Amino acid sequence: MKTNNLSFEQIDRIIEMAWEDRTPFEAIKFQFGLSEQDTINLMRKEMKASSFRMWRKRVQGRATKHAQKRVTGIDRFKCTLQRQITGNKISKR
Repeated sequence: MKTNNLSFEQIDRIIEMAWEDRTPFEAIKFQFGLSEQDTINLMRKEMKASSFRMWRKRVQGRATKHAQKRVTGIDRFKCTLQRQITGNKISKR
């Protein structure tokens, strides 16, 4: 899927997933068809330059953003405490 064909909601969700520490790039590829490089390009286009630099510094080399570098046993895309994406409300603990 090309970034030109994405809706505002899809772009917003991709940016949210890219910022999450435990969401690997493979999850974005699985859901939206964007490779890691496509995701980086989308983030560069949609974010302010300073925010993009901060995100790249944070993501670069992070093992949790790449499924192959993850510790064995972590196979989920989201935290178990996170509610369903449709509600996306903060859950009471």
